[in-house]
This record gives sequence, C-alpha cells and structure tokens, in this order.
Amino acid sequence: MTSLRVLATVACAAALATLCAFVAPVKAQNYPTRSITMIVPFAAGGPTDVISRIVTAHMAQMLGQSIIIENVVGAGGTTATTRAARAANDGYTLITGHMGTHAASVPLYPKLAYHPEKDFEPIALLAGTPILILARKDFPPKDLKEFVTYVKANAEKVNAAHAGIGSVSHVSCELLHSILDVKPVGVPFNGTGPAMNALVAGQVDYMCDQIVNAVPQINAGTIKAYAIATPERNPSLPNVPTTAEAGLPNFQAQAWNAMFAPKGTSPAIIASLNAAVIKALDDETVKKRLLELGSVIPAAKDRTPEALATLVKHEIAKWSPVLKPAT
Repeated sequence: MTSLRVLATVACAAALATLCAFVAPVKAQNYPTRSITMIVPFAAGGPTDVISRIVTAHMAQMLGQSIIIENVVGAGGTTATTRAARAANDGYTLITGHMGTHAASVPLYPKLAYHPEKDFEPIALLAGTPILILARKDFPPKDLKEFVTYVKANAEKVNAAHAGIGSVSHVSCELLHSILDVKPVGVPFNGTGPAMNALVAGQVDYMCDQIVNAVPQINAGTIKAYAIATPERNPSLPNVPTTAEAGLPNFQAQAWNAMFAPKGTSPAIIASLNAAVIKALDDETVKKRLLELGSVIPAAKDRTPEALATLVKHEIAKWSPVLKPAT
C-alpha cells in the first residue's frame, strides 16, 4: 500500500511538472495580455524619452497592448534602473537604458545596486545617438578651436550642464574634459530635457548632448553647435563640422539607447519583444522620425539580444578607465 502511495505521489509530481512545462510556454505565447510599463530613467522630453516613445508607439501596435511610458528621474538614471532590475520578470516592466545606465554607471557608482550584465536580459538596441559639443548662443567662442582655448583659460569660471552623474551628457563631457585636462563646474539636472532648457535660457555655459535633443534647438538658432563627435557629418545637421574637421579629432563619442528586461524574463517573451522592436525599426514612419532627429538606426546584425549583450560588455570596458578617475 505504501509503495502504491509513493508511486502515486511520484506520478502526480511528474504530471504537475509536465503541466507547468506546458503552461509556461502557453503564457509566453499569449504575451502580452495587458499593458506594459516602459521605464525611462530621465525626465520627459529628453533623447531617451523621445526615442522610447517613437519606438514603443509602433511596438504597441504589433503587440496588441499599450506600452505606458513612466519617467523616473534621479542619480543619473540609476534610480530608475535599480527599480527595473528589481521588478517582476514577467515581461510587463521594461526599461530603456543607455551607455550611462548600463555601462558608465559601473565605474561611477562603487555601490551600484544592480549590475548591467547580471541583472538584465538584453532585448534590442533601439538607436545610436551621436554626441555634440553645444553652448548657449551668446557663449564667446566662435568655433571649436576658440572653445578649447577659452575653456582651458577659464576652467574655474565656466560650467557644464548634464543630466546627473552617469548620464550620457555627464559621461561624454567627462571624456572631453579629460582630453582638455580641465575640471569645470558641473551643473546637474534631472534629465537632459531640463538641462537643454537651461542652456537655451543662457543659465549654463555649455554641455555635451545627444543629437536627438539638440537638432530642433540648433536649427532654431537658440544654441550653438561647435562640432559633432563622429567620423562623418550627420545628414540632419550638415553644416555642423566633425570634431576632426574642427580640430579635436581624439574626441569621438556616440551614445545609444536600448531595451532591457529584468533578469530571468522568459526567452519567449524576449523573442517577442525583440521581434516587435525590429518591426518598429523597419517601419518607414519610425525610421523617418528617428533619422530626422539625427539618430543612427542599428543594422540588422546589431538588433539581436546577443549583440546588445556584447555591446554592454564592451562599453563597460571602454568607459571604466576613463571614468574611474572621476569618482
């Protein structure tokens, strides 16, 4: 009798395991069944926010559920990223990260509450965003060479706006300052949007910013653009010289935005989200909007979760030696 009970127990356990194995894929196949929250780690209106809204609007159509953008500011994006890392890994809380939150944060925050490689599942790269050296419209230097001379001579007086320690605007200007061997005053804001508003208002002197945030203001003449930190000029700003053309060839910087899920999210869900991103990036309307803002649309080979994982690893290795002296 006891043996029969044991056999029955084993049989039930096996049946339960089989049922669980069957139910899990079914859940993934039905995903999503409700709205998804996309955490954006900066204020509304900044480049990460703009790119997220453009891409997720099309993704929502593909997935058949709304994607709600939630802007969570603080600590250069690490507050929101920590929250995303601790979220349930059911595919209903995602985050748009970038080189600041998922690379530069590692050397800048010794007590970082998450690790980009260990606590997230990469989904897909959304866009590349070249960096520009910008200034308020009445900043004295007329070109990049004059800017370099002026900042070196007035390093203790000038200030540089950024979106918080570890943000792209902070990290890229840290690279610029290390090249120039200067330490100007940094002025932090809760996002690149507010930092740009301060630059337009003439409340700060200059900043290093992603092209998505800058094109409208440059075209409107409300700020100066000294150079773009890429090997070639950008089609959206054909009159802005490259840093190499303008006399500072060793300052090269391009940011990126990408989508991540908490660690342990089902591979089937990751695949579904990746497919939705790819469809969004192939959509002509989405491409047009991103290109008009100066974004670089990832090539097909760079849109896989594996490619994003490799990018994060390489970016951590790239920025760690540059940023450790700044901590």
